[in-house]
Amino acid sequence: MQTLIVVPARYGSTRLPGKPLAKIAGKTMVSRVADLARRAAAQLGKGTECVVATDDTRILEYCRDNNISVVMTDPALPSGSDRALAAVDGLGMSPDFVVNLQGDAPFTPVAHVVAVVKALEKSGADAATPYIQLSWAALDQLRAHKAETPFSGTTLVRNPKGQAIWFSKNILPAIRKEPELRKLNDLSPVCQHVGLYGFRLDTLRRYCALPESYYERLEGLEQLRLIENGFTVQAVEVKPGRIAIPGIDTAEDIALAERLVAELGEPDAA
Repeated sequence: MQTLIVVPARYGSTRLPGKPLAKIAGKTMVSRVADLARRAAAQLGKGTECVVATDDTRILEYCRDNNISVVMTDPALPSGSDRALAAVDGLGMSPDFVVNLQGDAPFTPVAHVVAVVKALEKSGADAATPYIQLSWAALDQLRAHKAETPFSGTTLVRNPKGQAIWFSKNILPAIRKEPELRKLNDLSPVCQHVGLYGFRLDTLRRYCALPESYYERLEGLEQLRLIENGFTVQAVEVKPGRIAIPGIDTAEDIALAERLVAELGEPDAA
């Protein structure tokens, strides 16, 4: 099976312009994500390739100067998934699977990328995405975080086959008799979504051709377009990374990331 891991790297960002070229502990964001994509491709083996998909000549030239595979895509594309599809077509490829590895998530564990591809291979689902089942302590932290930033952090719920049946910026599910449940297990029933997606190529084409769906617009979650249009999305459980920052959006996020690298070391380091 052939897989293409695409790293969408858009230059424009309201809160952090030029974000892919911003440095974290001396390494640019795009080089960090490209490196983890290469390591994931190496683990997945023959038939797996990776590429940065950008909209800006500055990122294009940086990647070429640093031996990072890169392809230019239309700046007007609305999402990372559209940019991933454009990369496939720009390269003239027809992979079985396409992974959208977000370019502002430099601390994504390599194991998460591998798990998504393996889930696509085994499940036969249209798409796959990872989640972390939260401990009660982690759930308490998420609730406290949402008290200040209610639209940060996404949860999902699954059916008995392990397929995602909904995603929300609210914390799902609501939990009756929570004190009793806390006594039974260290893990809560809440699953936090990790923003990493794997698609079958035909699914990605159909998905990108569809208009924005109703709940996708309300929640601001593009993966709801898959659910609302009847695609199957395999949810695969993963463990949190050593540096648990889902994405870099601001200068403050970079400062936090640098403090954590100094304290904990580089992620996935031997």
